[in-house]
Formats: sequence, C-alpha cells, structure tokens
Amino acid sequence: MLNLHYKEQGQGYPILLIHGLFGSLSNLGILAKHLAGLSYRVISVDTLNHGLSPRSESMNYQLQAKAVKTLCEKLDISQCAIVGHSMGGKIAMATAQLYPDLVSALVVGDIAPVAYQHNHTAVFSGLKSFDPKDIKSRSDAESLLAEHIQEAGVRQFLLKSLANTKQGWQWLFNIEQLALCYNSIIGWEQFGQFEHACLFIKGENSDYIVSKYQQSVGQQFPKAELKMIAGTGHWLHAEKPAIFNRLTEQFLAKHI
Repeated sequence: MLNLHYKEQGQGYPILLIHGLFGSLSNLGILAKHLAGLSYRVISVDTLNHGLSPRSESMNYQLQAKAVKTLCEKLDISQCAIVGHSMGGKIAMATAQLYPDLVSALVVGDIAPVAYQHNHTAVFSGLKSFDPKDIKSRSDAESLLAEHIQEAGVRQFLLKSLANTKQGWQWLFNIEQLALCYNSIIGWEQFGQFEHACLFIKGENSDYIVSKYQQSVGQQFPKAELKMIAGTGHWLHAEKPAIFNRLTEQFLAKHI
C-alpha cells in the first residue's frame, strides 16, 4: 500500500496541500502556516517518489489520486478541500474527478487539465550530472547544476530537496523513477467532470495556463474560476506568496 508521508498542523476543516514535480511538502509551507492560523486542519503531502513518501514504479494520476484517497481514509477525513501546484494540481484534479464526494473545493496553481509538450531535459541533465554524495556543500551542487540550468530560481527550487544526511548529501526525490514516469507526469487522462467549486490561479508570465486550454478547463470543471497573479511565473506561490495565500483564503472561505 502506498502510504504517503505527510505533515499535519492546525485544527478545523481539512485542507490537503500537494506540491509539484521535484518538490516536497515544504514547498507550500508558507500557505500551510497561513491556513493553519485561520483554524483549518492542514495536511501537507509528499507525493510518490518525492520527499519521504514511498518510491513507486508508476506515477499515473489514477494511482496518485488513489494514494491521496487512502491517506484521507487513514486520517478519517470524509471530505476536504485540496490545493495543488503544478503536478500537485493535476493530482488534485484527478482526485476531485475520481472521488467527487471526497473533495468539496479545489484550488489549482498554474496548471491545466491537459497533456503538455513541456520538457525538463535541462533539469534532468543537471540532476544526473553528478552524484550528490561526491559534493561537499550545497554551493558545490549549485555550481554543477548551473552548467545545465540557467535559471537561478529553478536551481534554488531544486536545492530545497537536497538534504545533508548521515550518508552524505542526497536528493529527496527519485531522479531515475521521475525520468521513467515523465510522460505520465506531463500527460493527462480525463476521469470525469468535477461539479464543485474550483479556482485556477495563473502566473502572468507562465505558459502553463493559456487561452487554448480554456475549453478543456470548462468541460472538466464547469464551475471553474480563474485568477491571475501579475508579474509572476510558474512558481507563483513562492514568488508572490501573500497574493497567492489571499486568493486561496478568500476562495476557501466562500466555498467550504
């Protein structure tokens, strides 16, 4: 059984937070702390092959949604709201479509219910270019990543999942398995319509939610709302956390 690792804080109506590719449950930590302070029960999740969650040979969204459902059963949660960013947004959408009675409301950060043509070739090249056990510091890792990844923000995001353990430095995600599952991660299979409230939050400078995807969003999430955060990209929750938190807070207060 795929028992997801999680962190829980606060009390009240349950809200699950699901991070994106190459991340961990700490990525939505600012939002988690904010919502916990508003009297919500916040459960932050490590997805499969990330953080301290199990390693899995499959990462299709039906399996990942089932893992979320299993966690809810373990925590005696019969209904919750879910906030997901990027890949985590797809996991959230799949969970809502497959288990609509479980999900009362949905917040999706900068991702659409479509198959993408995006690639992370440079990221995988950088991650595979060295064995973290051979480095002496985090700055060593950044220098090696910089040979493949130009964007400093992307490097800093990845380095959040580099841990200094008793066995030496190591990534908290399974690089090989993520590469093998990559087509599933960027892909999408519709599992039905979600008839409850749903908020999509787009980063103005990101190309993950564009006009050509509006039809897919409307067909699968007929009650969807769209908000945009100006001057930010795909990592909108990290770049403009106050605005992202406020939009999420206002939406949840209205719909749960």
